[in-house]
Amino acid sequence: MSDETLRRIVGDSWAALEAEQTTGERRLRVARLPVGTEQGPLTAAVDHDGHRHLLVPVHAHRKIRPGLDGPVLRLRKRALEDEETYQNYADLGCLHHDFRDLFTELCVDVLDATKGMPDNPVKALYGVLDRWKALFRTQGAPLGPEQIAGLFGELVVLKQLLEKDPSAHRLWCGPGGHRHDFWAGTTAVEVKASTSAEGRRPRIHSLDQLEAPVGGALWLAWFRLRRATTAGVGTSFAELVAQTLGLCDDEGALLDLLAGAGYRPADADRYQDVRFAVSEERWYRVGPDFPGLTGEALTTAGIAVSALDVEYTIDLSGESPAPLGHDQVPQVIDRLIRETV
Repeated sequence: MSDETLRRIVGDSWAALEAEQTTGERRLRVARLPVGTEQGPLTAAVDHDGHRHLLVPVHAHRKIRPGLDGPVLRLRKRALEDEETYQNYADLGCLHHDFRDLFTELCVDVLDATKGMPDNPVKALYGVLDRWKALFRTQGAPLGPEQIAGLFGELVVLKQLLEKDPSAHRLWCGPGGHRHDFWAGTTAVEVKASTSAEGRRPRIHSLDQLEAPVGGALWLAWFRLRRATTAGVGTSFAELVAQTLGLCDDEGALLDLLAGAGYRPADADRYQDVRFAVSEERWYRVGPDFPGLTGEALTTAGIAVSALDVEYTIDLSGESPAPLGHDQVPQVIDRLIRETV
């Protein structure tokens, strides 16, 4: 089916719905569109105020990306019920009549993308929204060697989380400026990576980076990375990025997080030859005996905290503190995932 045919069908569906009698404020007039998914067909809709909507069917447990709630476009989860069915949707609505033509083009793009991804229509929707948004995305400087290594370590942890839950990108808070790289309320993980062949000396970047969430627990994941130059040895940086994007149910949201961490797809060619092998991985529970300097500890000792921009290095090169056993790390991952449910 051509784009012109889809454009005509979508436009005719909205026009027919607008000609129908106005329904109650919480009701929609709907018409099924000729693009199906595993959860049912996409649907055109018109609300009580005459605003046009595109409804993308989703499973009941599926979370919908937050943040799109502007004066023109709004995306939210909506459940519709009639005499025979009850279905949840990702509801994309156009709230301004002056943008109807553009909204039609956007919706035709969504229908086209969904035809190629009927098993995951929300991912198709997000992909279209992100391509349109990319027109306005600016570029920054490429990552330096230490930044690449640090981001690689975080992506190793993120990949483990996404393998358990495709929405686990929501736990990655470091790019947004949170004091911990991964956070789920009362559980947090701080990730450190080093390319040094000797010692284990992570750099701590604030007085609160080694403070656990209130009433919760903090773990530090430390990785020794060895730069690999042979194909098939280790994992390339670009490959790891692609793996996390493939596992994630919201590529656009993850791309925004990657951009916050300094990675942009336009710079991908710069990183093609960057490849690491993880030669050592150690996870620590950050407790009272863990080395570090925190504002909480200083306050408890009666010392007024007036220092700003504090950075320091801790030494984990010895056998104390002892790292977690390999069988305990999946428990930390599971604990993070459980807090998001």
